[in-house]
Amino acid sequence: MTQASALPFSKTRTLGNLVFLSGELGIAPDGSVPAGIEAQTALALSRIEATLRTEGLALADVVSVTVHLVNADDFAAFNRVYADAFAEPRPVRTTVRADLVLPGALVELTVVAGRPQ
Repeated sequence: MTQASALPFSKTRTLGNLVFLSGELGIAPDGSVPAGIEAQTALALSRIEATLRTEGLALADVVSVTVHLVNADDFAAFNRVYADAFAEPRPVRTTVRADLVLPGALVELTVVAGRPQ
């Protein structure tokens, strides 16, 4: 697998009070991809949370999420993990079924967060 740092994109970009994060997969710190949508979703959210912290933000600051699911049958299980991560008012969200580049990856999340004004 190619290291993300070697790929031609930024991990985050800021425009005004908005912070855009590149898509996150549920990859473990050792680079492995765990089995199951719940584990991958939890890891992806944890990675997003860590990136947000570097920007002085938290999951509560997320205003928009785009979800790419490999298998539509994973939708309910994904939602159970997702619902635990975001309190009301939850971010707006779009979910699509898509093939992902990383073998074994089941979900990718892309978020936009807003800095409080």
